[in-house]
Amino acid sequence: MRSRLALFPIIVLLASCADDSNLPPMVSAGSSDNGRAEALFAEAQSAENAGKTKKAVKLYDEIADKIALSQKAPEARFRQAKLLDQMGETEDAFDAYQAVISRYQGSGLYREAFDRQREMAFSAADGGIKSSFLGLKSNLPSKKIIEMLQKVAANAPRSATAAKAAYKIGDIYASDGKISESVEAFRKVVIDYSNYPEAPEAQFRIGEVLLTEAREGNQDQANLDRAEEAFRDYLSQWPGHRRNAQARKLLSSIGGRDIQNTFDIAKFYEKKGDTPSAVLYYKEVVRRAKSGDLHDKAQARLSALGGN
Repeated sequence: MRSRLALFPIIVLLASCADDSNLPPMVSAGSSDNGRAEALFAEAQSAENAGKTKKAVKLYDEIADKIALSQKAPEARFRQAKLLDQMGETEDAFDAYQAVISRYQGSGLYREAFDRQREMAFSAADGGIKSSFLGLKSNLPSKKIIEMLQKVAANAPRSATAAKAAYKIGDIYASDGKISESVEAFRKVVIDYSNYPEAPEAQFRIGEVLLTEAREGNQDQANLDRAEEAFRDYLSQWPGHRRNAQARKLLSSIGGRDIQNTFDIAKFYEKKGDTPSAVLYYKEVVRRAKSGDLHDKAQARLSALGGN
């Protein structure tokens, strides 16, 4: 049974996050009913040491939920998260770590919770989350993984972690065949994280995703045009980037595909008996393809149709 985590309003105070720009600002928590919290914490530890993990999780949750301002609350929530993590309860563990991050930012466990939550989100995005007991890959749905990545990015806005999370969101959408969502996510990376390494990669992926869709999906000429524009923007903004040669090669293939489309249109009009239109498109092929198979075929058809 999934643990219920209570969310409390964050008391925002001005603070710094030491020298780690990946971490959100820290705040302090108050205290309340420490005696009761100490007793329940001791009982939870005893249950944990005896191997009664579910009981321990329940007791830790009770402390963090009902005695949220006690001195033991941050550690209790963190211990709950750790145990859930070890049990392979990925979603509940992630949410418990999130509670530590958002509610107990003054705790010494804050950084560890943040780091582990980040690892979980990226591991889930890469398909690497496994059950501690069965060694099986988790079947977390893409929607949940995207939500995890969005929380990680929100916990460290404008950071390298946020840039990486935003890029992975685009990657997941692309893998799921959600072209519009993928392009939108990658564009967000380019706009919001232009100074990070993910930005040129995202711009390249926009072109790649659109080109793949045009070739394997609906054969939409508009996607070919958008892909060409994306690659040209990439080459213009990031000359010398590691994917420049690949982008130029793909641009060349787009041009070749466009000429093939023009040739196919000419054949279509020729079959319909619309000779003037066919001649017009064959001439366009000859003009754009200075040599090669399509050039020769178009030239031959022009000669046959008297279009020279």
